[in-house]
Amino acid sequence: MPSADPRRGLAGPAGEPDVDVPPTGAAACEPVGPAGGPDTWDWPKDAASFPDDAPLQALMLSATKLMGAYGQESVRAAGLKLSLAGLGVLRILVSEDGLKASEVADRAWSSPGTLTSVVNTLVRDGFVERRADQTDRRVVRLYITDQGRAVITYYVAQAAASWRKAFDFVDSDDEAVVRRFFIQMINHLSQLMREERGA
Repeated sequence: MPSADPRRGLAGPAGEPDVDVPPTGAAACEPVGPAGGPDTWDWPKDAASFPDDAPLQALMLSATKLMGAYGQESVRAAGLKLSLAGLGVLRILVSEDGLKASEVADRAWSSPGTLTSVVNTLVRDGFVERRADQTDRRVVRLYITDQGRAVITYYVAQAAASWRKAFDFVDSDDEAVVRRFFIQMINHLSQLMREERGA
């Protein structure tokens, strides 16, 4: 049985996050809709210096990419050799253990292939177990191990200060507005994804 020590076998550099290269040339000046600004725009030389009329999707994509890189750095600083995707799977299983892989993929908005690769790594490292369903042996369910729970607890404690720092620029008077925007955006994009997938 794996030890519950969250750092057992995990010390070392974390995996590097995927980094997309910003579009250049014509790809950076494609027409966008009315909510996205003017018909054309130029990607800035300094990614932190977007013009006031930059398309909303460009701002959001840059923010989420930076957030992913910042999050992966917080994992590395905690001494864990895990991906953010792996941590995401563990958090889903902490909330509801014994899900099918397809259910985890749906909740993570991940493709089945990507989810399988992430779960394979988690199983190999002792954080997740695959078990056959007791009523239907053809169904395989995912269960978080004690070591997986320990990793989540450890990471949350170690990274708390970093995540507070990530949002310390938001004025307390604006926090409710920002939170409402994120919730609305998540709900809206979730609905669009369901429509795209025919759900």
